[in-house]
Amino acid sequence: MRSVRFLLNLYKHWPVDFSWKEVSSPVVQMHRFRSEVTSIGSHMCVLCSYLIVHSFGRRMLYPGSVGLLQKAMRPMLQQGQARLVEEYDGQRNKLVACDGNEIDTMFVDRRKDGGRAGKTLVICCEGNAGFYEVGCMNTPLEGGYSVLGWNHPGFGGSTGVPFPQNEANAMDVVIQFAVHKLGFQLSDIIVYAWSIGGFTASWAAMSYPEIRALVLDASFDDLLPLALKVMPESWRPLVTHTVRQYMNLNNAEQLCKYQGPVLLIRRTKDEIITTTGPENIMSNRGNDLLLKLLQYRYPKVMTEDALRAVRQWLAAGTQIEEGVQTFDCEDMTLEGRRQLALFLARKYMRNFDTTHCTPLPISEFRPPWKLEH
Repeated sequence: MRSVRFLLNLYKHWPVDFSWKEVSSPVVQMHRFRSEVTSIGSHMCVLCSYLIVHSFGRRMLYPGSVGLLQKAMRPMLQQGQARLVEEYDGQRNKLVACDGNEIDTMFVDRRKDGGRAGKTLVICCEGNAGFYEVGCMNTPLEGGYSVLGWNHPGFGGSTGVPFPQNEANAMDVVIQFAVHKLGFQLSDIIVYAWSIGGFTASWAAMSYPEIRALVLDASFDDLLPLALKVMPESWRPLVTHTVRQYMNLNNAEQLCKYQGPVLLIRRTKDEIITTTGPENIMSNRGNDLLLKLLQYRYPKVMTEDALRAVRQWLAAGTQIEEGVQTFDCEDMTLEGRRQLALFLARKYMRNFDTTHCTPLPISEFRPPWKLEH
């Protein structure tokens, strides 16, 4: 164990295992909100936004990038790395993204184990204080999948800072590494994300629509409502400008550009992505993520009456399993649309009766439902 930890500690001196330069794939540039600067007040807003995001704002959003926290967690991270290498024969690799950031990754190959799950690669996207060493990698590992974990820029052995474009660049080189170096097809890849990792996961699904499926656990539709929740009401214009300009984590917008199978896992006692508190399940932003996805994919089904029915189901917070049903979409009554909307909601979202940070058991991790044509 000590020799493994010693070698892992030399990571910053390791040679690069894979670089974005090895393939030609231009990264999609993040859309940035643009506002007209027409007054001294507007200039002050722009300046304040810059100062906020480059001082405490980014660190509040991604506390895992704070050196003090990483120092406190170092023994745990080292132990987690050693466990992945020794127990799972994990392979640590250094990737270089197009912005020059080095991305710290861990790959566990199960293809030779003979199981069906091992032929599928699950790429894991961690939360804002999550590291692959102790994060959501453990869930698909328990299920026998091949797994590729990576750390956000500025987390663990990864360099840089976790701004949205850097995050997208990191996700891009991870996928390119999986395809061109590890030998997986995009159709063999499931992207699995927890919490804020939903941003890079939805970006990956948008940018690589051929991936097999997307699983989002405890994720949200848009950062802005959650940012407004923790800041004074008088700061609303400033917070809005800051988020849209620098931290526009628009998960729902990206998710709607992916047409493949999706599973959303909503934690019914989530205290982080609710805007009023865990006791009000309707303030969970995972609800908004589901509704936006259903409205985009099934506009003729999601009428006002159907939306009302889905919201009532979301408010109940119960999990009702249903078998496969058939619907005549050409000649459907209002009640038929309501039933179809509920059927779709139950297929796209599962409830997990716990808080935000509880590890997801493998029993709750499953490939998303796929609509057969």
